Amino acid sequence: MVNGASLKPRTGTRPRNIVLLLHGYGSSGTDMISLAPQWQDALPDTLFLAPHAPQRCGMMGAGYQWWGLSGFAPSALAAGAASAAPAIDAFIDRKLAEYELTEADLALVGFSQGTMMALHIALRRPSAVAAVVGYSGMLTATAGLAHSDFAKPPVLLVHGTADLVVPIAALHMAESELKRLGVAVTTHVSYGVAHSVDPVGLRLGRDFVRDAFDRSS
Repeated sequence: MVNGASLKPRTGTRPRNIVLLLHGYGSSGTDMISLAPQWQDALPDTLFLAPHAPQRCGMMGAGYQWWGLSGFAPSALAAGAASAAPAIDAFIDRKLAEYELTEADLALVGFSQGTMMALHIALRRPSAVAAVVGYSGMLTATAGLAHSDFAKPPVLLVHGTADLVVPIAALHMAESELKRLGVAVTTHVSYGVAHSVDPVGLRLGRDFVRDAFDRSS
């Protein structure tokens, strides 16, 4: 997996932290990096990385996928996320080593399928990342986590009530399961918003990440 797009720290100095942006199905890092300029004022020392998923998306020729979506059956989603995780973990390990940072200096931000990956990865890293922000996504699987000592980063989930791709019920299911596992989770429901992110959701995500980095510094 290689970086698709990036935005260097506004300060021009070595990054103090990293925001990893994981795009949705059929999209790309080039699309996802558009979020970064809207967060940069609040996170001037942050490096924003938006890699392309390793696979080309068969349904959308110009886009990428973390895995081929054949349906929303829990078993298929769990298997798909597990298959895509090693590439993302390796990318994270490489970037943290390159900039001499740790998980405490990293936030994962996902949209749709990227949210599925962000949650899957964050709950299974050896140490907790600073924060996870998930837009319009879902929690794929937690099998085995309840009986193990796993990372529990703070999570913000944002979802629109008019989302016809990933229904709003996915937010409530993820919130319930994460709380059951002892993960600190905050949610925001965007009324009338479809499968996208509105300005309020963007602001909440930015502030959530900024505050998490402040706590870990």
